[in-house]
Amino acid sequence: MRWTGFSGKRAAVFVMVLGLIVCSLTGCGQQKLVGSDSAVAEADTSSTICSQYADVKPKFVFTYAENQTANYPTSLAACQFAYRVHERTKGAIQIRVYTDAELGDETDMYKEVMYGGVDFMRASLSGLTQYNDVISVVVMPYLFQDSEHMWDVLDGEIGKELMDSFQGTGMVALSWYDSGARSFYLREPVYTLEDMKNKVIRIQDSVIMEDMVELLGGRSVALEYDEVYSALQVGKVDAAENNFPSYESKYHNQVAPYYLLDEHTRIPEMQLMSQASYDRLTEEEKQIILECAQESAIYERQLWAEWEETAKNKVIEEGCEIITLSEEELEKFKEAVQPVYETYCRDYMDIIDRIRAEAK
Repeated sequence: MRWTGFSGKRAAVFVMVLGLIVCSLTGCGQQKLVGSDSAVAEADTSSTICSQYADVKPKFVFTYAENQTANYPTSLAACQFAYRVHERTKGAIQIRVYTDAELGDETDMYKEVMYGGVDFMRASLSGLTQYNDVISVVVMPYLFQDSEHMWDVLDGEIGKELMDSFQGTGMVALSWYDSGARSFYLREPVYTLEDMKNKVIRIQDSVIMEDMVELLGGRSVALEYDEVYSALQVGKVDAAENNFPSYESKYHNQVAPYYLLDEHTRIPEMQLMSQASYDRLTEEEKQIILECAQESAIYERQLWAEWEETAKNKVIEEGCEIITLSEEELEKFKEAVQPVYETYCRDYMDIIDRIRAEAK
């Protein structure tokens, strides 16, 4: 599962240039993502057809569900994926990308993909655990030391085993996408584990997150994402948790200006294909799909890094205080949540141990 041939700045330049090539050929340019190194990637999810084969009658017309906005990294990468597949198959496979949850919310899409109603989707692992118990290991708190550790694991043998574990679910795992690390942000500063006591914290509707917050001494409240700003503003909750782009894009930094950089979860996402749709392809077409998915994953990771850096810099400029825990305090946080592993990953502790062993 490892991608080889490019590294460091060479890989960054490759993916950004590839993005520009895609856009120039598809006539897009409506959406822009400006990164920390001033590189620009552009894409338009309404135009994913290679102009060279625009007049070819496709053998397959597939649908791709994405619940994020059209200019979000995962949406841009989906566009690039669709374009490359169309180009590589000489017009035989056309993939139509639908963003902004146009085909339905992510929860609905899991079953649509499983039964072939939708052919592709980008999925959060948090929602996939109900269909694949093994994948729960990746959503455990404080599992990955940092981003490099996570990608060493997911691009290696363990990542391949986790992708293979989707066999029999009705879904085919194609590639891993980045979604950064989630940290707590608060109305008032927190510097120690003791400071977390009795804090009311908004979480996603997840039993793992609920247990984690309680083990840290807080009280969890599951609210819809669109309700978080007002809940923080009026003091209904003391804190929430998410990555920098989400924190910035929804203006949560205005009502919760203290960002506790604990990175308690670093949950990747996946590109999935319906097994029913996959089985209709020839072996050559399957290989093209898999290779293009890997290309799009590299592209998405670069876009995410750019997006994340821009969001982080913006909230700092607007007065956000980023709090970094001491090593001693961070260890207290990690130790406090260990019961979650026994509750949800008792049968997969061997995988957990292997993941931890890969940390540098």
